[in-house]
Amino acid sequence: MRIGMMVDVYKPHVSGITNYISLNKKFLEQLGHEVFVFTFGNEDYADDETHIIRSPGMPLLNTGYYVSLNYSRQARSLIRTMDVVHVHHPFLSGSLALRYCRPRGIPVIFTNHTRYDLYTRAYLPVLPDVIGETAIEAYLPAFCRACDLVISPSPGMRDVLRRYGVDVHIEVVPNGVDLKPFRQAEAGNLRADLGFSPDTVLLIYVGRLGPEKNLPFLLRSFAGAALAYENIGLLLVGDGPERDNLEDRVQYMKLTDRVKFTGMIPYHTLPNYMRIADAFVTASVTEVHPLTVIEAMAAGLPVLGIDSPGVGDTIEDGVTGYLAPEEDLAAFTAKMVRLITDHENRKRMAQQAWQQVERYAIENTVQKMLDLYQGVVYTTIPDRRTWRSRLMRAWDRWVN
Repeated sequence: MRIGMMVDVYKPHVSGITNYISLNKKFLEQLGHEVFVFTFGNEDYADDETHIIRSPGMPLLNTGYYVSLNYSRQARSLIRTMDVVHVHHPFLSGSLALRYCRPRGIPVIFTNHTRYDLYTRAYLPVLPDVIGETAIEAYLPAFCRACDLVISPSPGMRDVLRRYGVDVHIEVVPNGVDLKPFRQAEAGNLRADLGFSPDTVLLIYVGRLGPEKNLPFLLRSFAGAALAYENIGLLLVGDGPERDNLEDRVQYMKLTDRVKFTGMIPYHTLPNYMRIADAFVTASVTEVHPLTVIEAMAAGLPVLGIDSPGVGDTIEDGVTGYLAPEEDLAAFTAKMVRLITDHENRKRMAQQAWQQVERYAIENTVQKMLDLYQGVVYTTIPDRRTWRSRLMRAWDRWVN
């Protein structure tokens, strides 16, 4: 099967969606399928994967994204040979998928990875919420109706899509993780190298240091716990536009010896960082199905998070970690303190997380996705037999 992954941005940009596509591509290829990634910009980037098709685009400020209203001729020619295309961003890549694939009877699958409403609030704070939400309500339902299948990584995100008026069938397929590297990682001397003692209860956050991740909330909670408990530390792994502000906050709170920033690290080293920690913490409410939370569970870490779509679908409160209500700093801090102080319960939750994460093994999720691909290809065979689709394919062969 020839599978096209259509995405607005890819490597070297670092994100959960990039990791998701790269990992799924790898395992689909191991099963004998051809996977092509269609994206924009960074045309001089040396890809470490085959079949990465880049079209020219205009840089969108310093976001790492590129904007284009068309694909290159090479990309257009290849897209027309796909058996199925899988869209991971609905606006730019999604509109191009419908333009090039629908007339030719090529099925289009869309996975909604992002809480676009919350990202709008984080990055466009001058825009009234009602305008951002109205725009989403105007576009997403119509786009989803034009697709052959819509996928949500979690039941909570499916409910969000329903609230925005998406009225088509939505399959829930969790994001998968390659569990082996996280289960086999060794800590070595990394904890000491980062300045944490063996008896420190070390909390770790992994992800983008951006406004959508609610990191000031996390730091305020940690500062409150740190006033009462000296043997705790916090490791922030990742980089982003808020890093300078967060480092200033840590300095103002006089926590520079207890809160460390690693900056960007190579992804293959992430399991080692997870291994040195005692628990994973996040205050983000924008996650649809957070890969870092699943990776933490694979490393045997209990998770403290906010009860919201994504994190709330993944963590079972009191079993694999703790969940606090949104915007409730006192409750979040209380559960952080409980996570720090109750060593036996923390170990019990770590064991539960280790066991329950099996459901997110990439081998299982890729097979489920492949079954959906094959089902959609089969059910859209009549679309490829229409006179219009045949005419378009004949034209493509003649042009090429």
